[in-house]
Amino acid sequence: MPTECSAEHFDFGTVEGRAVEAAFDGGLVSSDAGALLLGATDRAIGLIDRFAACFHDERREDLIEHEVATLVGQRVFGIALGYEDLNDHDELRHDPLMAVLAGKLAARREDCAPVAGKSTLNRLELSKLEPTRYHKISHNPMAIKNLLVDLFVEAHARPPKQIILDLDATDDPLHGEQEGRFFHGYYDCYCYLPLYVFCGRHLLVAKLRSADMDAAAGAVEEVARVIARIRARWPRTRILLRADSGFAREDLMAWCEGNGVDFLFGLSRNERLVAEIATELDLVAAKSRRSGRPERRFKTFMWTTRRTWSRRRRVVAKAEWTKGEANPRFVVTSLRRDECKAKYLYEKVYCARGEMENRIKECQLDLYADRTSAATMRANQLRLWFYSMAYVLLCALRRIGLRDTDFANATCGTIRLKLLKIGALVRVSVRRIRIAMASACPAAQAWGRAAIRLAIAAIARASPA
Repeated sequence: MPTECSAEHFDFGTVEGRAVEAAFDGGLVSSDAGALLLGATDRAIGLIDRFAACFHDERREDLIEHEVATLVGQRVFGIALGYEDLNDHDELRHDPLMAVLAGKLAARREDCAPVAGKSTLNRLELSKLEPTRYHKISHNPMAIKNLLVDLFVEAHARPPKQIILDLDATDDPLHGEQEGRFFHGYYDCYCYLPLYVFCGRHLLVAKLRSADMDAAAGAVEEVARVIARIRARWPRTRILLRADSGFAREDLMAWCEGNGVDFLFGLSRNERLVAEIATELDLVAAKSRRSGRPERRFKTFMWTTRRTWSRRRRVVAKAEWTKGEANPRFVVTSLRRDECKAKYLYEKVYCARGEMENRIKECQLDLYADRTSAATMRANQLRLWFYSMAYVLLCALRRIGLRDTDFANATCGTIRLKLLKIGALVRVSVRRIRIAMASACPAAQAWGRAAIRLAIAAIARASPA
């Protein structure tokens, strides 16, 4: 039981005759020593400097305490470490690990810390497309969007034969009067409707949109930009677009057909589609009643809408009977029958798009991509890009440093908890900065292996063959 406490000293009883005491007098101690892996990952892929290059700084050089690269890196590293709120940085600016990551142990001015506080970072997030008197740092949205694609391409040692780009829209609930705030009936809340494009675990697009539009709004423009940039590097790679029925739109399918891109989209069912598989539904219903188990059959046919489609397209139907009722599903695709049979197309190719939902959850739950509380959509879009870059950084750590380990498929949240949140004592001398991490860290072996792999990757990037 506690016996006596003061502002500087705390007693927590005794253990085997020894007094248990606590005090905040450990000196330079950090709870984020594992963040050294984030710095090593950045050196391996060159994310922070290139992201900072997407900003333009018109501040007076003789008055600058924190360079743009310091501000950008501090924000991205902070998000990856779990500090989604700018207010956190008023304390983090004194953290020795943040100073190490910034490569700056001391400020030039006595009234400053090595890294920036909340007000300076807030001005960065509120930067406009052109510098102004009060916001002298501006940003280039197209450069940021292209950087996400470039990082994806560079993550591959050689061009793949085929890639699948997953598209999806999700809700970003709003709790204030932000610009672009609309009520969305499906999600039953006021929200934004961001568009995401992933290729496996790689994030290529994070576009903030208001919720008063179709799920596929702007998809053609984003897909065209992304694919043009990919094909400039991988001209022979086959590309397949995959999405749910919200993206089965004439303009997107026509663009794919006109540009040599395959597609596989869900298709909303209607009476005409269900009528096409009436016989199959009767067969699976009878079989299910006999077996007592769910039954399904697949059928391929050519189909078109009465007004919206410009041509007939291949539709694959799943005629399923489960829980005593019909459960028909449909997809539309450009893939031919001889390339992909109906059952495999639906069960193995289309259903795999559900994995993208886990990627969006990582972005929103682990990396706070739904914290869009700024007043303008421009500022919230920039916030979304900061969250996205933190995701890309952690994915690179997982891909390069943690392959073939217990964390090879871990979520961003698990990586943060097990490998980044490590307590350490920081000792700064004339010759070195020694970071003494907890000896009892359960993930020490995986951490050390990741550090070595990231160092090798950084050397390889610095001196390409």
